[in-house]
Amino acid sequence: MAYRWTNTLTKADVTPKSAYLNRRQILAGTIGLGAIGLAGGAAAQGNLEPNTLEEITSYNNYYEFGTGKNDPAQNAHRLVTSPWSIKVDGMVDNPGDYALDDLLAGLSVEDRLYRFRCVEAWSMVVPWNGIELADILDRVGVQSRAKYVAFETVVQPENMIGVQRRVLDFPYVEGLRLDEAMHPLTIMATGIYDEPLYNQSGAPIRLVVPWKYGFKSIKSIVRITLTDREPPTSWNKANAREYGFYSNVNPNVDHPRWSQATERRIGGGLFAPRQDTLMFNGYPEVAPLYAGQDLSVDI
Repeated sequence: MAYRWTNTLTKADVTPKSAYLNRRQILAGTIGLGAIGLAGGAAAQGNLEPNTLEEITSYNNYYEFGTGKNDPAQNAHRLVTSPWSIKVDGMVDNPGDYALDDLLAGLSVEDRLYRFRCVEAWSMVVPWNGIELADILDRVGVQSRAKYVAFETVVQPENMIGVQRRVLDFPYVEGLRLDEAMHPLTIMATGIYDEPLYNQSGAPIRLVVPWKYGFKSIKSIVRITLTDREPPTSWNKANAREYGFYSNVNPNVDHPRWSQATERRIGGGLFAPRQDTLMFNGYPEVAPLYAGQDLSVDI
């Protein structure tokens, strides 16, 4: 796999595809930096052990299918992902209900190896396959007054036990500032390890914003809206004190109930030392997006 790299992560940081498919762990050598890469980051964290197939596919949050970490893997098989369409509306030149294949036709699928940092202070490294969100937005034509991009997750009450239990105010909604959405690191993922997304991972298409806490990377998207107003987001609506709109990974700003200075790497074992969390999750190239902002206030 020729994944694009944004720092010095190596194949030792993830499960190679052969391990993913065959349930074996294989360590391989270092791959060079990609076109948009910057050196640093992972080197400070040492040689990370690879994640197993089970860790990547069964330890995640998808509250529509339950609040336990393995609930999505057990329950998400009920999700109906075909046919799939996405409504694009708001301040765009070409609004409409797009079949997923039509919306993505002709756009380049790229391989991206990204850190994934949960707000709960655990982390993984995941190889995604996806399309830059900017390419999709360019296709639908962003109007000059648009300042934000809002997203909405599918609701299938008959298939989603979490929706039935009203764990959150569904549908799950998220949003980005337009410049964040247009940044080349921001992708709409359609696969992992060159395989289609698993249902519990957000099939058939999800957002991935690697410098933000994981809940910003909304799953199973059915609506994209361009707007001139900051859109509501699910966790901010549920608890604004604990979950801000930006939710950039920031080791210097603690969650009200725990420190964000370090993280627990999934797969490291019960007694593995915690790793230092990196500002912007190790993606310093996004820092200019926030020039002049106080990131202790704009959380």
